Amino acid sequence: MGIEEEMRQRLEAAFSPQHLEVLDESEEHRGHGGWREGGGTHWRIRVSAPALGEMTRLQRHRAIHAALGPELIGRIHALAVEAGG
Repeated sequence: MGIEEEMRQRLEAAFSPQHLEVLDESEEHRGHGGWREGGGTHWRIRVSAPALGEMTRLQRHRAIHAALGPELIGRIHALAVEAGG
């Protein structure tokens, strides 16, 4: 299973989102630190879920990182998060 599918499954299990986008933006960072051939280094998550609604921005980011887990987070270079309730 690829990183995108792992992210999607973990976020769906943790938050039952109404909206979820997992975007590999690696190619936009070609030549930047952490970039590698084949992608999978720079990601953007757009998620909307009632479970995130009462949280502050920092709490949302922490919850998303916790749901993804340190092993998966350790395999990527950058993660941008757009989250709401």
